[in-house]
Amino acid sequence: MESETDTRSPGRSPGRPRSREADEAILAAALDLLIERGVGCVSVEQVARRAGVTRATVYRRFPDLTALLVRAVEWEYRGIDPESLHWPDVDAMISAWAAQLSRPRGRRLMRRLYAAVDDLPELLRAYADVHGHRRTEAVHATLVRARAAGQLPPSSDPAVLQQILSGAALHHLGYPDTAADEAQVKDYFVAVLRQAGYAAHGGGSAGE
Repeated sequence: MESETDTRSPGRSPGRPRSREADEAILAAALDLLIERGVGCVSVEQVARRAGVTRATVYRRFPDLTALLVRAVEWEYRGIDPESLHWPDVDAMISAWAAQLSRPRGRRLMRRLYAAVDDLPELLRAYADVHGHRRTEAVHATLVRARAAGQLPPSSDPAVLQQILSGAALHHLGYPDTAADEAQVKDYFVAVLRQAGYAAHGGGSAGE
């Protein structure tokens, strides 16, 4: 049997079982099935069938379903530019959140990750490692700047506000996808922040 190093060498011929095309087909199939059915209703056999490969092809890459799903989650967030998390202010931050939470696929994936936290916590951990931790740091930094700029009360605690916003995001994920209009999502976060004393400066409120 070929080693992983050998099968991924640049000189391999097209169409080999461990080709990049097969890798991506397997990961895409695993992610789609996770989103469509939830972690408890996904199997390696289903992934192989969806990807158009054999079970053996999947197992040559991943020792088990958990490893496959973890890699699929990492793969989903692979293209996010860290610079996109450097929001200049709170309005930009909640606009980015609204854009993300208005996409049905993204909403369903996040619901699947949190729903699997008891049975397969590795999935949510994978999300945190590849994207979530950086996002958390960016949110905290944005809230600190907003407090310094007078958009939040001097006594406000950015760490607590961040927990409130995270809870609000999880609450909103429970809404049907038909309620995920981008403008409505943004208004929702603005309303939550206003309860904490948020007031945008220059150009009107963030919800206008």
